[in-house]
Amino acid sequence: MIQPRSGPFQLCFRSLLHRGRGYAFPCDGDGQVDLDGLSEQARNNYFYARAMVGRELAVPAVEAVELQ
Repeated sequence: MIQPRSGPFQLCFRSLLHRGRGYAFPCDGDGQVDLDGLSEQARNNYFYARAMVGRELAVPAVEAVELQ
């Protein structure tokens, strides 16, 4: 099972229409998001982002989280 904020990765959906906007969700190195670990709002945003790939959002990419 994936822990929502334990991994150093996030699945990023970048906006095709507005530079610097999009969605990011905690994931493992393979891009697997733990849907059970997300809040209801985050889960809804995830499903919306998946549905909008190619329309409003780019294909998602796994990115390392920059730790400060």
